[in-house]
Amino acid sequence: MPPSMTESSANKLINGGVCHRTANGKKSSGRNGFVKNHCLFQQPQQKKYRRPTEKNNHVVRNASLYNKPFVEQFEETPLLVAVLTYMGYGILTIFGYLRDFLRNWGIEKCHVARERDEQKDFVPLYQDFENFYTRNLYMRIRDNWNRPICSVPGAKMDLVERASKDYNWTFEHTGKVVKDVINMGSYNYLGFAENTGRCADSATGSTQKYGVGVGSTRYEMGNLDIHEELEQLVARFLGVESSMAFGMGFATNSMNIPALAGKGCLILSDELNHASLVLGARLSGATIRVFKHNNMVSLEKLLRDAIVHGLPRTHRPWKKILILVEGIYSMEGSIVCLPEVIALKKRYKAYLYLDEAHSVGALGPRGGGVVDYFGLDPKDVDIMMGTFTKSFGAAGGYIGGKRELIDYLRSHSHSSIYATSMSPPVSQQIITSMKIIMGEDNTTLGAERLRQLSENTTYFRRKLREMGFIIYGNDDSPVVPMMLYMPAKIGAFGREMLKRNIGTVVVGFPATPIIESRARFCVSAAHTRDMLDTALEAISEVGDVLQLKYSRHQRHHDFPSSLGP
Repeated sequence: MPPSMTESSANKLINGGVCHRTANGKKSSGRNGFVKNHCLFQQPQQKKYRRPTEKNNHVVRNASLYNKPFVEQFEETPLLVAVLTYMGYGILTIFGYLRDFLRNWGIEKCHVARERDEQKDFVPLYQDFENFYTRNLYMRIRDNWNRPICSVPGAKMDLVERASKDYNWTFEHTGKVVKDVINMGSYNYLGFAENTGRCADSATGSTQKYGVGVGSTRYEMGNLDIHEELEQLVARFLGVESSMAFGMGFATNSMNIPALAGKGCLILSDELNHASLVLGARLSGATIRVFKHNNMVSLEKLLRDAIVHGLPRTHRPWKKILILVEGIYSMEGSIVCLPEVIALKKRYKAYLYLDEAHSVGALGPRGGGVVDYFGLDPKDVDIMMGTFTKSFGAAGGYIGGKRELIDYLRSHSHSSIYATSMSPPVSQQIITSMKIIMGEDNTTLGAERLRQLSENTTYFRRKLREMGFIIYGNDDSPVVPMMLYMPAKIGAFGREMLKRNIGTVVVGFPATPIIESRARFCVSAAHTRDMLDTALEAISEVGDVLQLKYSRHQRHHDFPSSLGP
């Protein structure tokens, strides 16, 4: 018996799938240097590995599911780099325990919060390893995060200079400002993070009309006409019957998933899903099973086992099976293999929850996200979720779907019932930017920004790969992870790039696997070719200094003197 969507009025909602991500360095064996591709639907038996020097990594997709080439590359971590990375963490750990010994004896000052002696018999407030990692590893490179910005975080930004006299435990502002730093880290995909232009003017007008805050929930005195206009526009943009908007993107996931699933339900979650999806799944009380990232074989096995075996002990059918995936995975730069997920979802009568936080506005010929990118029918996705914080330069999130679904969430979602309404100028920013993307402002500005983002993404990814860096993800993803691996190079890369007036985001454990530290670039339509070339030259220079060009593919040696066409 197919699982039902909810146990109440949403039973009528929707009726109706993993692609295989072969490895990114995790749990893999064999020859290092091989670049793997994934998303093969019911793929036949084939050779596991190719020669490391082979450059053509394109795989032809099932023509009945994909209407365009779909290329994703995840080059293996070179063996020597992996060994040196583990050694680096081992050395840091040894010195960390030595410093803890000195702190316990009062030889070195301890800045971190700890339990008092009289509380030792209680449940600890602080997890020991997390504390150890924070005080001995994270503090060494803490200066790379939380840098204060004192301008619009557009293609360029101004940073408040700060310094630390106690090895990054505390910071002091020097009173200086670092001007015109090229911003390669913000999710400003379409360049709507700006303080001039139509969006800024319309938001200013909305502030004058409504004020900044509402001071109430939508259910009481906080439902404005601008909120209803926004929701109607979002539904039209997504191609669904209805939608609802929320003031916080994180809460859109964490507070709505518990309204859609509960005890007796099964949630199948991608192993690399965002923390908001993970929290929402845990709060729901449903049984959670995790499938390998973008791996269709893993997902289909879980679906088949769920149908065959049912609930534990009783073996009764699950009330419903809900698949949670993202459009673009923000740490991997990969795109969900949506055609295959939908095919599996239909085959096994499950329901699909799609988080398009990073993909809406950034993918597709109309900017409609991953559904638009693959040319699929929005009706095949049961719950369409996204945020306004990236491509729209605003804040908040939305859920779109059938009218019965949205009506159900309006009366059952904690994020709808208890949260304060979205700020009016934020709502107006979303409305104006979305109309520009849709072309309803009677200009071609939206289409031009979509085209510019696509061109910038292709150019930036190609140049980094030609330089010899290991780049993860899909060729069309504006999220571009560049592998750093070793812990000492995380902080060094961020600092060296800032010296060259390039603002970057560096990421390490626990946000990534321990040997897969990386820099994550976010390409924007607001970036000019000169900005990208400047950033590429700086990246190439720092890559040479820090020896980051790990790729075994043939590289072009005309950098940085000539970036080429």
